[in-house]
Amino acid sequence: MIQVLWRPVVAIILGFVLLGSLACTESFSRLTKAPQYSEDEFAAQRRRLVESLKEQGISKRPVLEALLKVPRHKFVPPTYRHLAYENRPLPIGHDQTISQPFIVGYMTEMAEIASGETVLEIGTGSGYQAAVLAELAKEVYSIEIIPPLAENARNLLREMGYQNVQVKTGNGYLGWPEHAPFDAIIVTAAPDEVPQALVDQLAVRGKMVVPVGSGFQQMVIVTRNESGVVERRTIPVAFVPMVDKPQP
Repeated sequence: MIQVLWRPVVAIILGFVLLGSLACTESFSRLTKAPQYSEDEFAAQRRRLVESLKEQGISKRPVLEALLKVPRHKFVPPTYRHLAYENRPLPIGHDQTISQPFIVGYMTEMAEIASGETVLEIGTGSGYQAAVLAELAKEVYSIEIIPPLAENARNLLREMGYQNVQVKTGNGYLGWPEHAPFDAIIVTAAPDEVPQALVDQLAVRGKMVVPVGSGFQQMVIVTRNESGVVERRTIPVAFVPMVDKPQP
């Protein structure tokens, strides 16, 4: 597993270096004319991206098919749309990012989502991860703490025909107890420890995929069974912090 994933880990780190560089040159990029691609050209770029993700270790066919189907460029601001199918995170405003495609594929694959299942996502962002999840699950419930992002994602997902996704503005630490238990939970921001409220809302035999850490972060796979939970740490990652942790 380590041999399979070492190149993606380097890509993750490089992606965030490039993201910082992009942020520093945003004003310049607006002064230069970015390439304009047709839908057919975007589709070809998406196919090449998915092929590269297969080489990096994303192997489950339903996940690859979902990544191939969802048009990532529609979830990227116009300034960066020409970069939508490069394997890197990109800014989406409000100091947030759309995750690197490898990470989206990796988290989705680790969650082991089956058709007919219900999924909770913490951190809607632009809605891209929710769209990928919606291709696999029966129902997706997604929480975004930043109101403008929640509203934009809700409208975009509705326009794209994703009727099995509900987005609400709220604190992800609290989860969405009205719709629990969830067969899978994916968290796209990093708490300093696994939130207990989310563990409580995870179904027996369900999996939660969450980046954990306040400095150095690792992806943690939480599996709930009849007797408790099992945590497994996998790859190093770099996510924006999960904010508004409730005080004891």
